[in-house]
Formats: sequence, structure tokens, C-alpha cells
Amino acid sequence: MNAPYDGDRAQGTGGPTPPQGTAPGAPVPGQVPAPAPAPDHDPYVQDAYDYDPYRGQDLSAQDPVAEVLYDRASHPPPPPGTYQEPGPLYAAPQAPSHGPDPRVWAQTPPPEPDGPSRHLPYGDHATTTQFVGVDSLMTEAAEEQPAADAFTHLYRDQQAAPGTPAQEAPVAAPAPSKPAGRASSLLKSSALMAAGTIVSRITGFARTLVIAGAIGVATLNDSYQVANTLPTMIYVLVGGGALNAVFIPQLVRAMKNDEDGGEAYANRLLTLVITLLGAVTTVCVLAAPLFIRMMSPTIAGDPKRLDVAVAFAHYCLPTMFFMGVHVVLGQILNARGRFGAMMWTPVLNNIVVIATFGAFIWAFGGFTASGVSEATITAEGVRLLGIGTLLGLAVQSLAMLPYLRDAGFKPRLRFDWKGHGLGKAAGLAKWTFFFVLANQIGLVVVTQLATAAGTAAEKLGHGGTGITAYNYALLLWQMPQAIITVSVMTAVLPRISRSAHDGDAAAVRDDISYGLRTSAVAIVPCAFAFLALGVPMATLLYASAGKDAVNIGYVLMAFGLGLIPYSVQYVVLRGFYAYEDTRTPFYNTVIVAAVNAGVSVLAYFVLPARWAVVGMAAAYGLGYVVGVGVAWRRLKTRLGGDLDGAHVMRTYTRLIGACVPAAAVAGGVAYGITHWLGSGAVGSLISLVGGGIALGAVFLIAAKRMRIEELNSMVGMVRGRLGR
Repeated sequence: MNAPYDGDRAQGTGGPTPPQGTAPGAPVPGQVPAPAPAPDHDPYVQDAYDYDPYRGQDLSAQDPVAEVLYDRASHPPPPPGTYQEPGPLYAAPQAPSHGPDPRVWAQTPPPEPDGPSRHLPYGDHATTTQFVGVDSLMTEAAEEQPAADAFTHLYRDQQAAPGTPAQEAPVAAPAPSKPAGRASSLLKSSALMAAGTIVSRITGFARTLVIAGAIGVATLNDSYQVANTLPTMIYVLVGGGALNAVFIPQLVRAMKNDEDGGEAYANRLLTLVITLLGAVTTVCVLAAPLFIRMMSPTIAGDPKRLDVAVAFAHYCLPTMFFMGVHVVLGQILNARGRFGAMMWTPVLNNIVVIATFGAFIWAFGGFTASGVSEATITAEGVRLLGIGTLLGLAVQSLAMLPYLRDAGFKPRLRFDWKGHGLGKAAGLAKWTFFFVLANQIGLVVVTQLATAAGTAAEKLGHGGTGITAYNYALLLWQMPQAIITVSVMTAVLPRISRSAHDGDAAAVRDDISYGLRTSAVAIVPCAFAFLALGVPMATLLYASAGKDAVNIGYVLMAFGLGLIPYSVQYVVLRGFYAYEDTRTPFYNTVIVAAVNAGVSVLAYFVLPARWAVVGMAAAYGLGYVVGVGVAWRRLKTRLGGDLDGAHVMRTYTRLIGACVPAAAVAGGVAYGITHWLGSGAVGSLISLVGGGIALGAVFLIAAKRMRIEELNSMVGMVRGRLGR
């Protein structure tokens, strides 16, 4: 098969004529001796080479290039039907009765003879030509490296430089495994962000503990929470949602398409955010009393509480400016593959706030000793807490500048906004604005109801049942989401955006499926852990609040299982944002906010004041259950009817099946220990540790029996890192 057996190329009807007088069977001078006949028992090689048309001919005369350049006008081919038709596959060809037919380049070759035949000459020189056949593919299978092009080995004779043996021609190095490289980079980015988020959340919990130790978890803290929530709500409404959802894909496209790597576009965006948020912040500080009345009519009905809340708001509202600067600088770094700064700088904010409330405790005493309230807190105390809160956000945003300098980005003010794509982004952002508006309306409703329920419950002797309990439980509940899901999807979102821009729906689907299944390994067990161990978690963390901490635990239990649809919703919406579709997330959020607000109103009027906020926490998760069902169907249609649903559902179903018995056992263990040792700090710690061990052990046993692929991969990776 290496050297085609071109029997039809013979120039005559047979081999050369022997000279007169030569005995039959004697060798003819200049002629290659005929091979010995093959054994009779092998039909495949018997008589296969009895006739050799090349024996008396010049090998260099058989040039395939000359055949291609055959002049049909001067030498017309024989009429059809007069040339030799191909014979049987493994039989020796019959001698042709005419010259070569230029329309037939080569017939099917017979089997190769015994022995090496890789360098049979066919052309000018044997050292410059190599024909690759089955023997080469078999004998060199373990010697050659795989080529980037599957057909490269068929054309090595064309790739060799003149005068270089073909077998020594360099073979293209195999391309690196793209999925493995992408996965490795993704894991590194996710690990870096997860580490920063973990530290940030830990210091964030320390912050809430110090705040609770300074001003308690009752009505004074409710006033601070309302004032401190305002800037976040307004910032997200004005531009935060657009920055996160719209401008990341735009930054990625600018880096890919612009000659300067997107630096000018990023500076225009930074200038726009500074200008817009500067104006909005000024207006909001002046309108602080109006915002407090809108957020909580209950607080507005008490003149002393209103004065304290407005004073807090005057210091807290300017933080929205620094929030915007921090986010846009962080997204510029994310678009350049620098994910750590945005996750680590909030630690500085937490440290500043912890120091501020620690100074308050040092100056005025802790809450258990001082019993500070709206009626007793001094103007100096309000000023100290307000300035510390503002300073924390300022430090957080300014700490991004060294990271930008290290990434080679130079922040500059650029007001040439027209004609550079910001208008397109603003058009996309209008639906994000409505998206955030619907979400914030639902949050305002919950804040109004929770502050009213907390005030009524405190009059009955049940503290820690207002908006402070709701926010503290929500902060703890969202920790797995921030550590796992957000970290994974922040690293995946630029990749999804590029795939969507390239029209690769399969890659978008695979990344969405990867984000869902990878995050589920941690999200589902954490959701059941909150359900089973919510009370000992809260009583341990907020032991300084006394018996009021138990009510925070009940709220945390109600949030529990809602973590699963909450995480799924976050991942699914990233798919729409990658396609620059902000309208669908808006409609989806309207549904979620409507369900959340409607069920919260129902809980407020149906449940006792102590349990009203617990019902509102359950309504939060129920709203996302409905929202996931709507978003999933729409994204599935967008990706051509395939969202890897069977694979994703199988993973979630098995994880839930493993968590149900684990949560039941853990809850029983925790309840028994708490009933025995009480709900103090020591009893809560032992209860939490015992219940956590029981939950982890039962879950791992059940998950192993269910053969959950993603969990097994994670355990194997951890064991590999540990060298076991």
C-alpha cells in the first residue's frame, strides 16, 4: 500500500522482450529477477507479483506530475471502453493493451510483500519521498506524538524542506487540552475569590457581633439598619445592577475589539459612574428624612427614632458613591482576569467598622451594661458610628487603586462618552433598572412590615424579631451563596459572555450546567444545615443579645431551604446577561418580588407579631422557587431547547436525598444537647459542633452510596491536594 501498483501505466503490452538465443526462464540482462512463487496455501499473495511492469523501466520516468500535465490535445486518450478495467481487489492486474489513461491515476494496490516497505521510491529520489501506509500507522503508534491536524501525517512529504528526509520533518506539537486549561484557570480564580469572600464574610460576622454588642438587636439597631440599607438600595437602583449585569460583557468586548485593550472605554465608564453617583448622592443626602419615612412609617411615627435614623442616614448615604467606585474598579480588574481585589478589599471596610463600634463600646459601654436606645444615645455616639461607617466604604474603594496600577490600568477622567458604546449599554441598562426597581420595591415592603412587626413584638417582650433579625439572618444565610456560587460565576461570566458573543450556545449551556452542579455540592447541604442548626448558630454568634438571639435563629431556619432556588436563580440569570438580554431578568424579578411581597403581607396579617418576620423569611425563598421555574424555561428556549436539565436535576435530586436524613439526625442531636446544656454560648457551641458532625457524617455516607459524581470529584481533588 506504500507504493501503488500501477499496472495500467506500462508502456507496452508486457515486459521487455528477451534477446534471441536466451533460454526460457533465464535472467534477462538489466531486468529485475522475478520473485519466487508464493506458497500455494496463501491465496492472498499467490502469484501476486508474477508480473511487474517496472522491471525493465526507468523508475524516474513514472512521474505523477507529468500525468497531471498530460496534453490531451496533442495526445488524445483512447476512446472509452478500450482501457483495462480494475480487476479484483487482491489479484494481480492484467497486462493492459494500451497506453496509460490520464483519467485513472492509480488502481487499488495489491498487498505489500514481506519485510519493510516504508521507503519505496516513487518519483525523483527515494530519500525525499515517503508514502505512509498501514504498517507505518501500526509500528509508529507508540512513537509519534499526536499531531494538531488529524491528516498531517498524510502530507509529510509536502511539509519536508528540500533536501531533508521526510521522516525527520518536525511534527506539530499537540495542542494543549483546552477544557483542562480552562478548568484549571477557573478553579484558581474561584479559589482566590472564595478565600477572599470567606475572610470578608468572617470579618462581616465579627462586624455584626460587635454592632450587636454595642447597640443590641432591638429598635435602635433597627434604626441603624434602615439608614445603612438606604445607600445600598439606591446605589443598586441607580447603577449597581447595570454595572454588574451589563457592563461586564461590554468591558470584555472592549478588551477584545479595541486597539487599546478597552482602557479608554473603562475610563469613560468610570467617569460616568463618578459623575452620576456624585449627583445622586448629593440629592439623596438632602432628601434623607423623606427616604426614612418611605422605608419605615413606624420609625417616622416616633420623633426621637426619626431624628436618630435621619442622623445615621446623613452619614450612611454618601457611602453609595464609594460603592459605585469600588464596583466599577473591581469589574475593570475582573475583565482583565484579576479577581482577588474585589473580594479582599471589603475586609478593610469590616475592620474599620469593627474598630468604630469597638470604640463606641470602649467609650459608652456595651449594650448589656448601658441599655442604649434611641432615647439615650448621644449626638457624639451617633456621629462616631456614622463617620466610622462612611470611612469604611471610602477605604474599601480607595484600596483598589494599587491593584489597578499593578494591572497596568491608569484611571483618567474622560467625558467623551458619545459614540463609544455607552449609549448601547445604557439602553440595555434600562431593563436592569426596572429589574432592580421591582426588587427594591419588594424590599421596601418587607422593611416596612418587619419594622412594624418588630416594634409590636418588642412591646410584648420579644426582642430581636424586627428588621435587624431579618438582615442578620439573611447575611448568614447568604454566606454560602457568596462564597461558592458568586465566586464560581464571577470567574465563569466573562467566559460565558465570549461564548455568547461567538454564538456558541453549547459552550454557554455547558458553563451554566457546570455552575449549577458545582455550586450545588455546597449549597444544598448548607441549606439543610440552616434548617437543622439555625437556632444554635444564631445563639452562638449573637450570644451578647441574650434570649433575643433565639428569634434570629428561627428566622434563619425559615430562610434555610430557600437557599437552593436562590442560588439556581443567580446562575440562570447569568445566561441572559451574557446575551445582553436584560428584559427577561426584569420580568423574572417582577414575579419573584410580587410573590415575596404578597406572601410577606399575608404573613404579617395572619401570624402573631413574633412570628411575622419568620413567615417573611419563608416568603423570600418561595418567591425564588417560582422565579426559577420561569427563568429555567426561558433560558432553555434561548439555548435551543437544551439546558442539560437531566444532568442538573439528577445532581440536585441525589444531593437532596442525601441531605434529608442528615438534617433529621443533626436536628435531633442539636435539640437534645440544647435541652440538656441550655442555649448559652457553651451549650450552643457544643450543640452546633455535635449536630454538624452528625450532619456531615450521614450526608457523606448517603452521598457515597448514591454515587454523586460532583461530590466524588471534589473529595478526590481535596485528597489529592493533601497527598493521600
